[in-house]
Amino acid sequence: MIVSLDWPLLAFGLLCGAGAGVLFFAGLAWGMRVALRRPRPVTVLLPSAALRIGLLLAAGVWIAGLGTTALLGFMAGFFLFRVVMILALRPTPGGAGWS
Repeated sequence: MIVSLDWPLLAFGLLCGAGAGVLFFAGLAWGMRVALRRPRPVTVLLPSAALRIGLLLAAGVWIAGLGTTALLGFMAGFFLFRVVMILALRPTPGGAGWS
């Protein structure tokens, strides 16, 4: 049994997943920056998290409507963006700060 894979749809899913990752983590960074300046950070963090999660789920549902291949690409793109950012923003081994 040979499985046919729609490569353009997979690439579209990867691109959308990476874009969703950019927006998700940019929103996280913005929310943290704003929350740390407030006396009650939870008033920023909870709505920020709810909005980011809701938008990510909405994008995932939309992509899932295009097919399983696109959804797999979307998940892989989001995960790969997350891994790349974690590796790029890892603290230095000496503990002197962020690289």
